[in-house]
This record gives sequence, C-alpha cells and structure tokens, in this order.
Amino acid sequence: MQKLANQHTWKNLEAVELATLDWVDWFNRKRLLGPIGNIPPAEAEAAYYRQQATLPKAA
Repeated sequence: MQKLANQHTWKNLEAVELATLDWVDWFNRKRLLGPIGNIPPAEAEAAYYRQQATLPKAA
C-alpha cells in the first residue's frame, strides 16, 4: 500500500484532535477562496453580517 505525502501518524487521540482543529482553523480562517474574491471564508461571513446590520429593518 502506497503512503500519500499528506498522511500522518499521531501519537494519541489528543494529537489527532489538535491536528483536526488546526485544519478547521486553516479551512475557515486562512485559505483564500477564489469565488468570493480570494479572501478567507470567515472574512466574507463577517462582511456579510456587517452589511446586514446596515440594512433598514422591515416594519
């Protein structure tokens, strides 16, 4: 069986959990997403909610 370059082995469950949290942080806060202007998804979400806060409220 061939091992892929991005495969890892971890010492324990805590190491797996920390690696997962690091990946989720990168995925949501650091990666640049082309379809939304090469900005991180978290930045796009924050801009969306700022825009929503400035819209007039329905009566």
